[in-house]
Amino acid sequence: MNLLALATTFFLVFDPFGNVAVFHTLLSKLPEHRRRVVLIREMLIALGVMVVFLLLGDRFLGFLGLEPPALSISGGIILFLIALGMLFPARSVLGDENGDDEPFIVPMAVPMFAGPSAIALLLLTTTKFPGQTLQIGAALGLAWTASAVILLLSPLLMRFLGRRGTRALERLMGLLLILVSVQMFLDGLADYQSTLAP
Repeated sequence: MNLLALATTFFLVFDPFGNVAVFHTLLSKLPEHRRRVVLIREMLIALGVMVVFLLLGDRFLGFLGLEPPALSISGGIILFLIALGMLFPARSVLGDENGDDEPFIVPMAVPMFAGPSAIALLLLTTTKFPGQTLQIGAALGLAWTASAVILLLSPLLMRFLGRRGTRALERLMGLLLILVSVQMFLDGLADYQSTLAP
């Protein structure tokens, strides 16, 4: 397992550049001194959710009777759809934003950060590399830290790059994620075919 490659994949799935503008909008109604506190809290909650899936993912798969090829193929499809959304964004629905209510868990921590694609990637990786939980956790931690830094610096980033620059970075990450998702899909098909071979 390549630790840096896995961390990069997690980073692409977290899509911090794509979340910068959305997080900025969700936090815009809060007082300045609360924004950083709420952002850090939501990031920590998202990390906690992913650690739970990292530690209990194999039991979850066993309970559902899922095989690694099925997870790899479905994970590739999910990542592909996420990547298409990054390249060709539809109009986003952020949900109700009443008054000055702070976002709590939903939608920032889950599903915008610890979303289906990140959880699917975690489940797939723990199944593909059994006994390497520490290494997977290290890759997850690296990607989470890099994403957290980018989101914490988002006000400066928005000022420096502007919406167009941030959007261009997100599209570049979408292109890379499409490559990762297709490879994941092909790996799943290859694994499935090997189970059918006599």
